[in-house]
Amino acid sequence: MSKKKNSKNLFLQIAVVVVILAFVFYFIYSNILMNKEKINPELEKAMTGTAAYSFTKEGELTFVNNKGQMISKLDIEIADDDEQRMTGLMYRYKMEENQGMLFIFPYETLQSFWMKNTILPLDMIFINSKLEIVKIHKNTIPYSEQSYSSEKPAQYVVEVNAGYTDKYGIKEGDKIVWRRN
Repeated sequence: MSKKKNSKNLFLQIAVVVVILAFVFYFIYSNILMNKEKINPELEKAMTGTAAYSFTKEGELTFVNNKGQMISKLDIEIADDDEQRMTGLMYRYKMEENQGMLFIFPYETLQSFWMKNTILPLDMIFINSKLEIVKIHKNTIPYSEQSYSSEKPAQYVVEVNAGYTDKYGIKEGDKIVWRRN
C-alpha cells in the first residue's frame, strides 16, 4: 500500500509542477503580447521596414546663387507647426534626390536640430529671414543626438539627402525661393 501511496504522491507533485509551469508560461506570453501593443506604431513600422510616412508634395523650393541664377530645384514638404517640426523626416527610409523638407519657424532665432529617430543621413541648410543660407551641416549622422546649430539666427531650415549640397555646389550665401502648392 505504501508503494501506491508513494506513486500517488509523486504523481500529484508532478501534476502541481506542470500546472505551475503552465501558469508561468501563460503569464510570460501574455505580458509579451500586452507590451507589444504598447510599442509606438511609427517606431514599429520603421523597425519592420515600412516607412511610417511617405512624401507629400506641398510646394517647390529653388536654390539660387548670389547672381539670382538657379542652382537646383526641389519638391518640398512643409513643416510649419510644432508637431510637424518635431517629427520632421524621422522614421523615413527613403527620399528621392529632388525632394526635401522646409521647416518654417514663426521668427528668426538660433535654431538647433538633431537626428534622433532619423534613419537617412541628411544635409541641413539653415536660412535667415532674408532667405539667405547662413549655415550648412553636411552628411549628418543618423540616430545621433548631436546638436546641429544654425550658429546665426535662422527662420527656415531645409533638409535634403546627404550629399545634395556638394553635388549641386550649394553654399552659405546662396539663397532660396519657395512657394506652396
